[in-house]
Amino acid sequence: MTLENKLKTLPKKPGCYLMYDENKEIIYVGKAKNLANRVRSYFRGTHDAKTTKLVSNIVDFDFIVTSSETEAFILEINLIKKHNPKYNIMLTDDKQYPYICISEERHPRLYYTRDLSQPGKYYGPYPNSYAAKEVVDFLNRIYPLRKCRVLPKKPCLYYHIGQCLGPCINEVSEETYAEIIAEIHSFLSGNVKGLQKQLEEKMYKASEEMKFEKAIEYRNLIADLNTIAIKQKMELDIADTDVFAYYVEDDYISIQVFHIRGRKTVERNGYLFELIDSPEEMFANFIAQFYLIKNNPIPKEILVPEIDLSLIEPSLTKNISIPKIGKKKDYINLVYENAKIKLNVLKQNEKLKYDKTLGAVIELGKLLGIPTPHSIEAFDNSNIQGKSSVSAMVNFIDGVPAKKNYRKYKIKTVEGSNDYQSMYEVITRRYSRLKSSKSKLPNLIVVDGGKIQVNAALKALEELELSIPVLGLGKDNKHKTSYLFYNDKEISIDKNSNLFFFLENLQDEVHRFAITFHHLTHSKNTFASKLDEIKGIGKVRKKQILMALKDSNFQTFEDKLLEMKLKEEQIEEILKLVQ
Repeated sequence: MTLENKLKTLPKKPGCYLMYDENKEIIYVGKAKNLANRVRSYFRGTHDAKTTKLVSNIVDFDFIVTSSETEAFILEINLIKKHNPKYNIMLTDDKQYPYICISEERHPRLYYTRDLSQPGKYYGPYPNSYAAKEVVDFLNRIYPLRKCRVLPKKPCLYYHIGQCLGPCINEVSEETYAEIIAEIHSFLSGNVKGLQKQLEEKMYKASEEMKFEKAIEYRNLIADLNTIAIKQKMELDIADTDVFAYYVEDDYISIQVFHIRGRKTVERNGYLFELIDSPEEMFANFIAQFYLIKNNPIPKEILVPEIDLSLIEPSLTKNISIPKIGKKKDYINLVYENAKIKLNVLKQNEKLKYDKTLGAVIELGKLLGIPTPHSIEAFDNSNIQGKSSVSAMVNFIDGVPAKKNYRKYKIKTVEGSNDYQSMYEVITRRYSRLKSSKSKLPNLIVVDGGKIQVNAALKALEELELSIPVLGLGKDNKHKTSYLFYNDKEISIDKNSNLFFFLENLQDEVHRFAITFHHLTHSKNTFASKLDEIKGIGKVRKKQILMALKDSNFQTFEDKLLEMKLKEEQIEEILKLVQ
């Protein structure tokens, strides 16, 4: 069925629509009060450049009818979470804001985190990660909560310097913890003066008792406390609040969010997106994803400029206010001014980022005469005189490392140092698996080397009946990226260009990944061979020791050796090898 005919089948009901590209991938998800009117609007009339770009990539669409607009809101968020469409506003380039957490454990810890999945009391968010770490470090010096992730069998350094109550050897009451946590809560809620007064009292007491070193320590803590307090000057006499505003110019929308915690403003953060929908709809979608996809805790109040609240996800509207006058309105104006001022800065940053990533990838496609290689997989081999041979693969999508797709390979079929056969083996293993599982193939393969490595990769692909372009990155005598090898020709490029910097970065990344894996493999092989020299260690014991080393840190490794009932001198020799 053609798009024109399919448009005629759209119902005039609320629901969500999904746009597909030529690869049958979902590139955009939207919601509508009236599916027929909304979806048809994309294919009729004129649009701005960004929407035109979206429409030009649509080859098919689908829709899901809901019984209400509220259901459409919820479904849209779930679909975006699942499919991560490239044209939706997504916060995938921005890490989850850091928080300070007091864990809900028998012996609680105070720590910095971006993971909100663990039980505990969270304070934040802190857009400035350095400030959050500084606060955690400061509070951990004052309050002797547990520092270790797992209780050790003997007291650690923190216990000996008075920064831990030592629950590993002492019984600590719940009342003691409750008192400490109440004081930390007071500070993180904005009561800086209360803590300062306590520290001053302790300083004077230590001085009176002639404990001058302790008095100096308290004095330094007071100075650190004042430094932290000064860094948060902006104050507003309201409860925990997030304040949003946006500014639109040249087909871009700049969004700013300020966080008020403990009546103080935590540093703001800014975002820039290309306009696809109306500014109001994109702004509303941003807020929904900020809380419902990025899982930022919803504060007591969310301040926004005057927009149509029916665009806001229903579960958030009870927390949203649109102030008309007063301090809150003035604050929204301040956030708006920041969004306006920051737009050009963010645009410049986005341009630089684009030029060094997707822009360079587009340029590479044009240079090689192939479609833009959105997905690139790069390979490198590593060995020492033919021993512990390994290979590694890194994946870049639109010029950005996709580390979850990185792969490591131990070379299995090659004896000694043979780059051709090693490359042939790893390319065969990688793409025979992708082919058999019908997984998506990359648009370009890059190998570290010239003609030899490229030909090895091409031979493997030919035998697999796969057609993927292969590019070689040759190096000079100083082991620096020097030239490209493609279609049996050497290609020189400007070493000051963004394309060269991108390829150099790609080659450095896969080399780093391969070398790291090789060193790990080589050290394990060396350790394994050294075990053979220790008397009384047979094949079974050797296997047990290697498994224990793999699954342990140094301290637990020593414990596992003791559990194996090895002789004392054997344990000493093994630990010397690890050290």
